[in-house]
Amino acid sequence: MSQEKIIGIDLGTTNSCVAVIEGGRPVVIPNSEGQATTPSIVALGARGERQVGITAKRQAIKNPERTIQSIKRHMGSNYWVTVDDNHYSPEQISACILQKLKAQAEAHLGESVRKAIITVPAYFDDAQRLSTRDAGQIAGLEVVRIINEPTACALAYGLKTLKQESTIVIFDFGGGTFDVTILEMAEQVLHVKATGGNNLLGGDDFDNRIVEWVRARFQATHGMPMGDDPAIRQRLKEAAEKTKIELSGMERSEIQLPFIGFGEGGPLHLETALTRAEFNRISADLVQAVAKPIQTALSDAKLRPDEVDHVIMVGGTTRIPAVQQFIRTFFQKEPLRNVNPDEAVALGAAIQGGILTGEIQDVLLLDVLPMSVGVEMDDGRYEKLFTRNTTIPASCVRTFTTTADNQHNIHLHVVQGEADDPGDNKSLSRFNLSSFAPGPAGVPKVEVTFEVDVDGILSCKARDLGSGQAWAVELERTNGLSRQQLERLAEQARLDAEQERREQERQAAVIMAESTLSEAERALRKYGGGNGQESAVRQLMLALKQAMSDAQTEEIEELTEKLEMSVLRCVRGS
Repeated sequence: MSQEKIIGIDLGTTNSCVAVIEGGRPVVIPNSEGQATTPSIVALGARGERQVGITAKRQAIKNPERTIQSIKRHMGSNYWVTVDDNHYSPEQISACILQKLKAQAEAHLGESVRKAIITVPAYFDDAQRLSTRDAGQIAGLEVVRIINEPTACALAYGLKTLKQESTIVIFDFGGGTFDVTILEMAEQVLHVKATGGNNLLGGDDFDNRIVEWVRARFQATHGMPMGDDPAIRQRLKEAAEKTKIELSGMERSEIQLPFIGFGEGGPLHLETALTRAEFNRISADLVQAVAKPIQTALSDAKLRPDEVDHVIMVGGTTRIPAVQQFIRTFFQKEPLRNVNPDEAVALGAAIQGGILTGEIQDVLLLDVLPMSVGVEMDDGRYEKLFTRNTTIPASCVRTFTTTADNQHNIHLHVVQGEADDPGDNKSLSRFNLSSFAPGPAGVPKVEVTFEVDVDGILSCKARDLGSGQAWAVELERTNGLSRQQLERLAEQARLDAEQERREQERQAAVIMAESTLSEAERALRKYGGGNGQESAVRQLMLALKQAMSDAQTEEIEELTEKLEMSVLRCVRGS
C-alpha cells in the first residue's frame, strides 16, 4: 500500500498555491484553469452558492458586496464578514479556499487527500496560527504541521543549491504580510536564528497608494471627489493592481477608467498615466518600513548585513523594482531569485510533507517562536515564559499559589508580545486553575507546564504539588472559535462540499443529456422512425427533458442511457 500523501498549501492573502511530492521532488498542482496559483477570493451567492478563485475574481466588480478578499489579514481576530443576514468567520472563508485546493489536489492525484502542511507568515502569533489550523479542520483537512513561510522558502531552494554552512536571509513580501527570517544551513539542518516582520504590510498597501493617487487625479480633473460605492472600490482595486504589476516591467502605465463617476453633464471618465518614478515616490515609506524588522532580526541573530551569505526574495511584492533595489543596497549583494516567488512557499510546504512521510530524508528543521509569550502577574508585571526566537518545540515550568485564605482558584492571563505592559500585548488566553485543595494563602501550590509545539501554538498542563493530581488545562482563547463552533462549522462545510459535489455531478449529467438529445434529433431527421422506433425515442426524449429540470442525477443518467440505446436501435432498423 502506497504512503498517504501530505499536500503542501501556501494559504496566501492574494493568491494561494498547493503542491505535492511526486517522484521524490515537489511539484505545483495547477488548478482547473491550468494556473499554478489560485486567487484567495470567495464569492457568496444569494442562494448560498459559492465561487472560489478566478471565477470569484471575475465577478467581483458586478458583485462586490458578496465578494471577500484578503481575509488572511483577519485571521485570529473576532472579525466577521456579513453577507445578507449571514455571518462568516475568517476561518470559514479561508476554509472555502482550502477546500478548493484540496479538491484540486484530489483531482490531480486521483485519490482522497486528508492531510496537509499549511504555511503561515513567520510573524503570525498563537491566535493566528490556531485560526489557520481551525480553517484546515473546517475544510476537512488534518493539519499535520504549520510551518513558517520563510522556512518553507528555504526548503524550496534546497540545501544542495547553496554552499554548506551558509547564513541566509529569507525576505518574504507577499500580498498582505511581510516577513524576514535568518537561517543557518549546515549538514542538512535548517536552523532559524531570528525572525521578524509586519502582518499588516504587503502588496495590498502598495495598491492602496495607487488608489489614493487615482482618486486625487480624478478630483483634480473633474473638480469633485470620486464616488465610494463597492463597485467603484473594486474597479479601483483591480486597476491599481494591474498598474503596480505593469510598473515592475515598464516605466509608465496607462490607467483608463471609463464611466467611473457622474457629474451634471453625465458620465465622467478618467484617463491618466502613472510613472514608475511617481509610484516610487508615493510608496517610498512602505519600502522603508521593511528596514526596522530586518535590523531587529539581524540584531537578534547577532549578525551584520555583510555577514549574510545569501538573500532569497519570495512573494509577489518582491517584483517591485524599488523593493529589489532596497535589498541590494541594504545587504550589498544581489538577491537570489531562481525559484518562482509565487510557488516557492507551497513547494517548501510539500517538501516538509515529504519529510514527514519519509519520501525525503536527512533534512531537519529547527524553527523559532516569532514573539515572546508570558503571563500577567498579580502586580501587573509581564513575566516572559518564552522569549522571541526561542527554538520550538519548547516548554517551561512555573509554580503559582494563592494570595488569600481558602482561595478556590488561581486566575492566569497569557499574552504574547514584546511590550513591558501586558495590556499592550496580544491577549491569548484567560483561564482558572481550580483543581486543588484550598488552604491558607501561599500554601496551595500549582505547577504549570507551558508548552509551545512545532506549530508555534501554546498548550498547558497543571499539577497540584500538594496532592500530586495532574490535569490538562483548557485554554479559553480570547479570539477565535470555540470547540463547539468549530465542530459545527466543519460539519456544515462537509455538507456544503458534498452538496457542491452532487451539483457538479448533476450538471455533468445534464450536459451529457443535452448532447444525447441533440444526437437523437439528428438521428430522427436522418433515419426517420426506422423499424417503428420513432415513438419510443420521442417518449424517452420527453421524459429526459422533464428529468433534466427536476430529477436526481441517477435518473437523468439512466434515461440518457436508455435514450442512447433507443437511438441505436432506430439507426440499426433504418
